[in-house]
Amino acid sequence: MTALVRYQAALLARSQRWLAPVLLYAAFVVTGVAWGQPVLDSLGYAAAGLLPVTAWLVQLCVTQEPPAARTVTAAAVGSPKAHLAALLAGAGCAGLLGVLVTPVVLLISRPTGADGTVRVALPPAGAAGLLATACCVLTGAAIGALCTRPLLHRRGWSLTGTALLALAALVAGGSPANAAVRGLVTGSRTGVVHPQVGAFAVAAVLAVAVAVLACRRAAA
Repeated sequence: MTALVRYQAALLARSQRWLAPVLLYAAFVVTGVAWGQPVLDSLGYAAAGLLPVTAWLVQLCVTQEPPAARTVTAAAVGSPKAHLAALLAGAGCAGLLGVLVTPVVLLISRPTGADGTVRVALPPAGAAGLLATACCVLTGAAIGALCTRPLLHRRGWSLTGTALLALAALVAGGSPANAAVRGLVTGSRTGVVHPQVGAFAVAAVLAVAVAVLACRRAAA
């Protein structure tokens, strides 16, 4: 599986198709996270922007192989493993992006609450930010897997479904990504860090369930 994931990641890197989502995320962070903003608000903003980017990267990895190469890979290791490797590669690339951005956000943000009177310790804030990032990555990966082959083949429906589900995941109250980001924003108002462990667990279960469904469908 490690070799398959590395293969998918290498395909993505060489194709340079990752440039569009990564540049979009960079622009999102640069325009939304300014020097001296409250740290928890900035971490929540950076995590939220990673959700649609993760869905995009997952879809790029799932669809990047030419049909002939995909057939060879499936014949060698099986369609479920090949599909799972693509999902892991896309989610892993997004996760790496979040891990790289979080320390930058911590560095340029003000370690206080929203009103500037309560100091927020950076280590627990960073841990909560990484947890929220993981929630958004897992939720975005689930959306990306749902809205592409083998569950959804038509490109128009794929783009529409991805956009609508990503928006719903960010604004719907029952979404783990929404809960994680909302926890950071609420913590910024009070000056207290609230790690959303429950939201992370829900996002992980959701991502695993969708991955299992997609891999089984790929084997059909």
